[in-house]
Amino acid sequence: MRRMSVALAGFAAFLNLYAPQSVLPLFSQEFGAAPGDVSLTITAPTLAVAVIAPFTGAVADVLGRKRVISIAMFALVVPTVMAALAHGLGALVFWRFVQGLVLPPIFAVVVAYIGEEWPRHEAVAIAGIYTSATAFGGFFGRLVAGVVADAVNWRAAFLALAALTLVLALTVTLTLPKEHHFVRSAGLKVAFAQMLRHLRNRRLLATYGVGFGVLFSFVATFTYVNFLLAAPPFELSPTFLGLIFVVYLGGSVVAPLTGAGVARFGRRRLVLRAIGVWICGLLLTLVPWLPAIIIGLTMGATCGLLCQAVSIGVVAVSTEQGHSSAVGLYVTGYYIGGSVGGVLPGLAWSTAHWPGCVAMVVAVLVMMALTVWQFWSDRTVSIPSTR
Repeated sequence: MRRMSVALAGFAAFLNLYAPQSVLPLFSQEFGAAPGDVSLTITAPTLAVAVIAPFTGAVADVLGRKRVISIAMFALVVPTVMAALAHGLGALVFWRFVQGLVLPPIFAVVVAYIGEEWPRHEAVAIAGIYTSATAFGGFFGRLVAGVVADAVNWRAAFLALAALTLVLALTVTLTLPKEHHFVRSAGLKVAFAQMLRHLRNRRLLATYGVGFGVLFSFVATFTYVNFLLAAPPFELSPTFLGLIFVVYLGGSVVAPLTGAGVARFGRRRLVLRAIGVWICGLLLTLVPWLPAIIIGLTMGATCGLLCQAVSIGVVAVSTEQGHSSAVGLYVTGYYIGGSVGGVLPGLAWSTAHWPGCVAMVVAVLVMMALTVWQFWSDRTVSIPSTR
């Protein structure tokens, strides 16, 4: 029951976060805006997540886990409905930002819950299951948005997502067991002091950098590829753009196997190999043939979600106290990467279109690999599943 509940919570958060990606060309048409401008509907919530995540962790270390998760899931319904009612791009971006403010109390606190409520030898595997659910949520949100937008319009798509989020909030509230191993922080002052200690931990800082690179690459790739595929010679509809995100399911299959992969190869070798395959997949998307692009995107999504699962597992078991604040800082780095990944590649698109975006993402992945090589020593980080 606990596994299902944490999976549904992650599913709900990512159901909403990236759903508009499959309808970005519609925003561009309706509001008469350039790709870089409508990409703000993706950048705004990721920026909000980055801003609020560390404070969410500190508050959750005081208030507890389930209470924060449940309240946030119900609160998420409101800005989702308001986004459907937005009459301009500015209003839509604003409500997307508000959506981002209530997402960290869901997924950041769920990861802290995993780190505390499961034995350490199970935490990495549970983090993999959770990551798999978030990946499926990301795919399903984009698919729902694309299909409903084609059948009705994009506003109806947001209303459908709001209704589904409400059902998920009720389900998680009723099924998620109250935390048993949570140790309440002495207060926000102590929680913030724990955050400062995390920032002095080189291993955690490196992991936060890996998170930055993962989401930068995801957002850059899966935002701007929509404009590639909506234009000639592909000219895909919103429904087909939503279906393209079935590539996320490759990561959903692989992520639960993260624990076994870490046990066999070690974190550093596993992630370095995944980054290498990820780069190969990106290069494959330069081939002007739709099957090649889909295969390349599948390779990238699978490897990216594997990197994310390993990173979450490392953060979840790397602290004895202040789990939520440690995860909150990771989420901040992760979503700063997503915010930058939504905007900066727009400059590359304006000058070199898709090849320019690919070149930028490859450069970030190379820097991410160098960080992993330098700071992720399997001798100095003890992950129970590798013993």
